[in-house]
Amino acid sequence: MQQADPTPAAHLSVQGGTKRDRAAVVDGLPLPAPLMPPVDSHRRLRGPYTAAGTIARTLVPAVLALAPELVRRHDIELLSVAPELAAIVPNSRATLTSMALPAERTRFYARLRTRRIANGLVEFVRDALPVLGHQGARSLVVENAEHAETTDEEFLAALVRRVDPGVLTVVLCGADAPAADGPLAPALDQHTSGVPVSPAGVAPDPISPDEAAWRWVATEGLLDGPDGEAARTAYEALPTVQRAVLHDRRAAQLRESGEFSLTLGALPYHLERGSDAEAAAVAVLWSASDHCLVNGFYTAVADYGRRGQRLVNGRENTAQWWKFGVQLGLALSMLGRTKEAEAVYDEARLLSTDPAVHMACAYSTAMLYTRHNDPADRDEKKAKALLNGAIATASLLHDRVEQAFQSAFYKNGRALVEVNLGDPQEALRLVTECIDDLDRRLTPDEHRLHRSVLKNNRARVYAGLGRLDEALADYAVVIQQDPNHAEHYLERGNLLRRLGRGEEALADYSRALSLSPPFPEIYYNRGDLRLTEGDVAGALADFSYVIEQDPQFVDAYVNRAGIHLEAGNTAAALADARTGLRFDDDNAYLHTAVGQALAEEGELGEAEAAYDRAVEADPTLVSALSGRAAVRYEAGNRREALDDLCRAVELAPKDAALRYNRAFLYQEDGRRQEALDDLELAAVLDPEDEEIAAALAASRGGPDSA
Repeated sequence: MQQADPTPAAHLSVQGGTKRDRAAVVDGLPLPAPLMPPVDSHRRLRGPYTAAGTIARTLVPAVLALAPELVRRHDIELLSVAPELAAIVPNSRATLTSMALPAERTRFYARLRTRRIANGLVEFVRDALPVLGHQGARSLVVENAEHAETTDEEFLAALVRRVDPGVLTVVLCGADAPAADGPLAPALDQHTSGVPVSPAGVAPDPISPDEAAWRWVATEGLLDGPDGEAARTAYEALPTVQRAVLHDRRAAQLRESGEFSLTLGALPYHLERGSDAEAAAVAVLWSASDHCLVNGFYTAVADYGRRGQRLVNGRENTAQWWKFGVQLGLALSMLGRTKEAEAVYDEARLLSTDPAVHMACAYSTAMLYTRHNDPADRDEKKAKALLNGAIATASLLHDRVEQAFQSAFYKNGRALVEVNLGDPQEALRLVTECIDDLDRRLTPDEHRLHRSVLKNNRARVYAGLGRLDEALADYAVVIQQDPNHAEHYLERGNLLRRLGRGEEALADYSRALSLSPPFPEIYYNRGDLRLTEGDVAGALADFSYVIEQDPQFVDAYVNRAGIHLEAGNTAAALADARTGLRFDDDNAYLHTAVGQALAEEGELGEAEAAYDRAVEADPTLVSALSGRAAVRYEAGNRREALDDLCRAVELAPKDAALRYNRAFLYQEDGRRQEALDDLELAAVLDPEDEEIAAALAASRGGPDSA
């Protein structure tokens, strides 16, 4: 974070002191008019999206009246961060995933979904400002930024990174810096100026101990400064029973408000400390966990799961403990915290003799070993053994629906293992068997989501086997069954592109984008396709938007640098390549782009060094070898240049340009027959190239030819 004199056109970070101290500092800053009153982002208040939800609830009613299309465009983001808005914002893009009953959930959102929501919400806030008539700059003050939940950290990081401070000046306040390993800390360092806070000595308000204790509880235990110290002291001086009564009183007040997001933060906080924590808090924590799991808020799910399990005696109430354990383990897996997830499953095995628990633990542990663990910690054979055990147990179930569903579910998991073991034919057999079995044994409305998942998985296996028409047929069924799921269109678009059906692929990519919050991967794929189709301007726009959403999307830098090089804009290409290398220092394509840009600028020594790095990172990268050959030739190192071209031709024997260039060096070296051989083959490979034709004619004419 920069320490600088704050101006109205800079995002600011106000750290230190108490909330009152920070408010005094903010009041003294030359800020634009406030967009809304200060927003508190402490996760204890409303859990995930505490700040983002407050902003959405404040802005949406007015925006809905003035520009309903803007609200509709971001309905997924708005309903995700502020569920209360469902009363006025219809969900126009529900999917089988979002609508599935708890017992039928077999697909969950990707971990990156919350980043997409953050980017979409930032765009809503940005676009709402002119709609609301705010032609001049506005300011937004956010308190307790260091205590924001991960979802809010992602949103606030995107806000300060993507919104011009001259349009909306964001002031992030907190007693301390955000966690260094979270998404917000780097954004503060790069995109805000620091404002120092000098703590002011203020005496606490003269109120009675009973009033002070209630004040502590009524502010969710977040009151700071001298008042907070006095209130906490009074609260802690009370007997446990009296403290619990105060928490019960506050919980009753929160329930009366009827605001769902309070059940994700303040309400469970008080119920956990109330007079009947296990009976009251467990149910609310479970509801909060379930809501967040459906929406992909996995850090929150892990938090609720741990808290819920602390309140439940796993030996006496194993079923309830495991209800939290299922979701806790899944959330930890999605977050990459796989050792913690496996420990949850191991403990469940120790606590329970229920076959359903052991089936689920076998499957979930198998998924760690085939999908979630780091590659070095994966073990496909162990995963297969675990899944075979789950399949065997499922075959013993008596309930018709459960037996059919569980068998198919675990066989589908084993199909993934078979793919990873290199046996896609066996994977195809398993998935097809599952589809046929469920179609035969279940009614059309039973387990619709999992049946869609199975067909989607079979389409992927077909695609891997090169049976593209059959894959397209499955995608057609899946899209008909689940028309609002964006990733179906992304996958089919990729398949259509493989078939050379570019226009249809573009249509699928565009449809996917209309069904999802901003999705960098789809924009990247569309940009890449646009580039191959000759739409350079469209490709450049897509790659630039990808980088705006995700500044660490390395492949977008690679492609955009290439566009800049083709346009002769070496400075922009060099900037993109060097930025990308900050995130992937061994990226051969980016080192090649640096080499090409430096060569264009005449910096031959530095260019060769960049090409050296590229070849070191990927000895088979033809563009790096040919680029280094050109630089070495210019520097007079013809033997080394020829060595590079020979290696490049060996790797790409049907590249006419490489053979033409090597022929040139062969001729200079007096190796006329080898030069002639290269030119003759180059002419066959590219008969329309006039330079190759002229060089071939000259070479055939012998040493006296012009």
